[in-house]
Amino acid sequence: MSVMIDGDTRVVVQGITGGEGKFHTGKMLEYGTNVVAGAVPGKGGQDTHGVPVYDTVDAAVEAENANVSVVFVPPAFSGDALFEALDTELDLVVAITEGIPTQDMTKVNKRLSEVDTQLLGPNCPGLITPGESMLGILPGNIFNPGTVGLVSRSGTLTYQMVSELTDHGLGQSTAIGIGGDPIIGTTFVDALRKFEADSETDAVVMCGEIGGEDEEQAAEFIDNHMETPVAGFIAGRTAPPGKRMGHAGAIVSGSGTGTAASKIAALNDAGVPVGDTPGAVVEHVADFL
Repeated sequence: MSVMIDGDTRVVVQGITGGEGKFHTGKMLEYGTNVVAGAVPGKGGQDTHGVPVYDTVDAAVEAENANVSVVFVPPAFSGDALFEALDTELDLVVAITEGIPTQDMTKVNKRLSEVDTQLLGPNCPGLITPGESMLGILPGNIFNPGTVGLVSRSGTLTYQMVSELTDHGLGQSTAIGIGGDPIIGTTFVDALRKFEADSETDAVVMCGEIGGEDEEQAAEFIDNHMETPVAGFIAGRTAPPGKRMGHAGAIVSGSGTGTAASKIAALNDAGVPVGDTPGAVVEHVADFL
C-alpha cells in the first residue's frame, strides 16, 4: 500500500517547456518517475526530454492515461492551469508554483469541493515515495525507503528532517510537503489520515510552523483517530507577532492563536512529543520504532 503515489503513477507536467518545468521534469525522470506527458497551450506536438507535449491536460490524460498532474506554471496563469486539471479525471494535482493570487486560490478551493481530485499545494515542494516516484522539486538523493511518514508545511524543513532521519537509518514511506500558503488543498489532517490507513507507515513526523490553526486541528485528529505514533516539530518559536516568517501562512496575529506555544501545547495534549530540534524529533521516532 502506498500514500498518494507509487511506481505506477503516470504523470503529466503542466508547464513542461518552461525553465523550471523542464529542469525539474528532467530530475523527476532521472529519479525514475513515470512522466508520460506534458501540457502547454500551443506546444502540442513537441517533446521535452523525449516526453510528448499536448495542448491541454485533457488531451494528455486521454492519450497517455495520466492520473497525476504536476504544475510548473507562472503564478498569473496557475489558477487557470489548476481549473484545467480539475476538469479532468486526475486523481491528484500537485501545485509547485509560489505566489498564486489568493483570489484565484479562493475560486480553486471552491472548485475542489465539487470534484474528487485531490490538490497538493500550492507553494509546496511536492511529495515522494522513496524508490518509486518523486513529484516536484525534492532532492531525491536524500530519501531512503522505509516506514516513517513525513508531512510538512516547509520544503526546507522537509529536507532537513529527512536528512536527519536518513542519517539515523530511518527510511521514509512517503514524504509530503503540503505548502505554506493560507489556502492549500491537502491539509495536515488529510495527510495524517492517509498515513494512518497505510500499512507500510509505522510512525509519522509532522513539521508545522506558526500561523493558522492547522496544527491544532491535526492534534485533535491525532488524539481521536490515530494509533500510529506521531512526533512533531514547530518552526518559528522566536517570531514576533505580526511578522511574516517565510510563508504567507506563517504569521501570528497577536490574538494568542497560531503561536508556537499554542501548537506545541495542543500536540502535547494529544500525546505527541514535540522536539526542540530536528535531531530531537528523530530520537522520538527511534523510540517509537
